[in-house]
Amino acid sequence: MIIDIHGHYTTAPKALEAWRNRQVAGIGNPAETPEVSELRIADDELRESIESNQLRLMRERGLDLTIFSPRASFMAHHIGDFQVSSNWAAICNELCYRVSRLFPDHYTPAAMLPQSRGVDSATCIPELVKCVEQFGNVAINLNPDPSGGHWSSPPLSDRYWYPIYEKMIEYDIPAMIHVSTSCNPCFHTTGAHYLNADTTAFMQCLTSDLFKDFPTLRFIIPHGGGAVPYHWGRFRGLAQEMKKPLLKDHLLNNIFFDTCVYHQPGVDLLTRVIPVDNILFASEMMGAVRGIDPETGHHYDDTKRYIEAAHIDSAHRHKIYEANTRRVYPRLDAALKAKGR
Repeated sequence: MIIDIHGHYTTAPKALEAWRNRQVAGIGNPAETPEVSELRIADDELRESIESNQLRLMRERGLDLTIFSPRASFMAHHIGDFQVSSNWAAICNELCYRVSRLFPDHYTPAAMLPQSRGVDSATCIPELVKCVEQFGNVAINLNPDPSGGHWSSPPLSDRYWYPIYEKMIEYDIPAMIHVSTSCNPCFHTTGAHYLNADTTAFMQCLTSDLFKDFPTLRFIIPHGGGAVPYHWGRFRGLAQEMKKPLLKDHLLNNIFFDTCVYHQPGVDLLTRVIPVDNILFASEMMGAVRGIDPETGHHYDDTKRYIEAAHIDSAHRHKIYEANTRRVYPRLDAALKAKGR
């Protein structure tokens, strides 16, 4: 089985974006604010949005299952207050859940949290609980920067985040550390902010003792880990200067990297530097980079091609494609075993 851990609902029906635009307009003019009940998207619309897009490509590329979450750039936690984020997260999470019900063999949901700038992180817990207990979510996406590129929140090691971590431990679920849209003109959303955040999250963990407080906490750092695997010597050296344990002892029991690196040399380096047990297959299909690479004639986000061509053996590919994901996402593993998969 090939499990893609990094899927977003980037092709949701246009009615979702139209409702969101009305919600944002209503921040300055409450009379414009739509009710949640005003958003109506039929199952047939969901089917069409999936079958002709992500599911078509999954079948063409030989992928079996996607962990599916709301569109990352749409989370936009910097917009409005907690109530705005709460309504928006609930709508987006329910759509991903509905997709998983319509295509149970191909999609399983992960939750967006209703984060909001300057708000107690415990306010996210009711939505997290609902998504796990009612929707069967197997993970969450955690935005380390709800300010949208201005980094006004405490680092991930701060006790501010502990209510979320405690619930993650209770449910035995991991978090993908994933920012959203940048409203800071210095940082392009997908070309800078995403990769900056991946690197920043790793460094926040490196400089802290977070995993002493939460030894079973699991983070996935997407997009190949930002700069981390490609400057591994720098991070090893910094840890050494700070009198931290070796990275393989200090962080790699808790931090994992996905394969959303859109060229062969990048994946080759990732698989040579990072232990195979810490690499999980992902494509971010129909996400940040959708075009065809003129050097190869294939889509940049067809990451399975890079894993197949990497200098690793079949046992290591199996770990990347399936075994590691089952270990890092135990709720998914349990659900698959219940289905005989």
